[in-house]
Amino acid sequence: MNVEEEVGKLKEEIQRLGQKQPDGSYKVTFGVLFNDDRCANIFEALVGTLRAAKKRKIVTYSGELLLQGVHDNVEITLLPPPAVSAS
Repeated sequence: MNVEEEVGKLKEEIQRLGQKQPDGSYKVTFGVLFNDDRCANIFEALVGTLRAAKKRKIVTYSGELLLQGVHDNVEITLLPPPAVSAS
């Protein structure tokens, strides 16, 4: 699986596990993602996939590196897709 595929799957999993926000974003904690069996089977390196998604401005979270246990309560936000302007 390449990085783009993994980021796409990450978006699906955050939508599945997270809470939808009024602005269209989804929020989930790192611990919920990390400890989910389905995510464990999909992502070989969840932290790497999260970093790639953050670099592409698809998700946002505080800090650079997330570690299990220490950062379980860090909130990860899947940003809403950009609005398509009617031209």
